[in-house]
Amino acid sequence: MSTATAATDRVRIKATYAHLDTLLTGIDRLKRADIGGYTVVAPLARHEIEEMVYEGRPSPVRWWTLFGAISGLTFGFLLPALTAAQWPMINPGGKPVVSLPPYIIIMFECTILFGGLFTLLGLIVHAGLPAMFLDRSVQDPRYGDDKFGIVFTDADPELLDEIDGILRKTGAVEVTTGDDTVYEVPNV
Repeated sequence: MSTATAATDRVRIKATYAHLDTLLTGIDRLKRADIGGYTVVAPLARHEIEEMVYEGRPSPVRWWTLFGAISGLTFGFLLPALTAAQWPMINPGGKPVVSLPPYIIIMFECTILFGGLFTLLGLIVHAGLPAMFLDRSVQDPRYGDDKFGIVFTDADPELLDEIDGILRKTGAVEVTTGDDTVYEVPNV
């Protein structure tokens, strides 16, 4: 079977939960069955979901902050140092043209500024914003109101029955597969 055919054989599965505890049970059972590749959707951020999904691993955003802070520190030194080296004005009393003590405040402020901006950029990147390319099955409006969900956008069809059974046994109020995973808002 070619890779193009294998990619089209993948299937979407979506489970909707009414309560946080049943969602956490669903995530736990999927982990025990060694099934991955799902997205957890919630109406609000909950630390229980983070702990269950990330298993205590720290956020990758911290590396963005570190890179931004180091970049800011470097920029905060190079900007005045290269400016002073380019235009050395009058040098009274044999003082050095490039000196660290006068630049400390500029370096500190640039470190904070760049660290904060890179943290914001890292949050946007790792949160997947803007969600223009998000699968339509994840964009269920009920998940922004009062429901929780586990969504497989690219599940193996051979695991369909096993995943479906786990999701139903853990208290999902609705389990849909295929094109039924895209929720259409009814006209009232």
